[in-house]
Amino acid sequence: EVTYEPPPTAPTLLTVLAYSLLPVGGLSLIALLAFWMYRHRKPPYGHVDIHEDPGPPPPSPLVGLKPLQLLEIKARGRFGCVWKAQLMNDFVAVKIFPLQDKQSWQSEREIFSTPGMKHENLLQFIAAEKRGSSLEAELWLITAFHDKGSLTDYLKGNIITWNELCHVAETMSRGLSYLHEDVPWCRGEGHKPSIAHRDFKSKNVSLKSDLTAVLADFGLAVRFEPGKPPGDTHGQVGTRRYMAPEVLEGAINFQRDAFLRI
Repeated sequence: EVTYEPPPTAPTLLTVLAYSLLPVGGLSLIALLAFWMYRHRKPPYGHVDIHEDPGPPPPSPLVGLKPLQLLEIKARGRFGCVWKAQLMNDFVAVKIFPLQDKQSWQSEREIFSTPGMKHENLLQFIAAEKRGSSLEAELWLITAFHDKGSLTDYLKGNIITWNELCHVAETMSRGLSYLHEDVPWCRGEGHKPSIAHRDFKSKNVSLKSDLTAVLADFGLAVRFEPGKPPGDTHGQVGTRRYMAPEVLEGAINFQRDAFLRI
């Protein structure tokens, strides 16, 4: 007896499409997942997302709507440079931070926004803002301008009298004492906590026209809020030659009273 086997059935169009598209779809899904993980990965230490908005600055005049012209560089530091600029009919100081030093700009801006930071022996804050976009962005901190410059620069080219020395020392001490003071209710602005400067030196003291001293450069300053730890910080910051031996040796606890003595 002769038997006949039916001829093999030709694969249907649906089967062909399934076998063709499934590998392509799987690879596409893996590629999309890898791309998503790449975009949402944790940035490495020190990385700054240039598209991230630094946050709204504290209340200040709308400097961005007024003509501001940079005139000349007056100083350079590790976190940027300081320009003399003209805002309307007044001279101001503009401290310009590159985008990678955003944390320093934010720290100093937060210190200036603390209630009670308006004092005759503390540098007057005017505004903080972001200028430019993408890779060209800069972070500006605009303050009062003092033509005599820092105490360091002034002493390099001038000899002061005994009375002038006493005036500089007295006003400088007043500013530092007020910075350290805890004021529960400061002229209706709210609570002013104790603040440790942590980089107090003659380079960070500016002089008014009458040689009144004003404290400046609060990029390393730390606030001591009631009932809160000082945060993730340590004592060995600032300029090493101005540090006390116990700070250099690490033999100090990181509490409010200790920080105020650094």
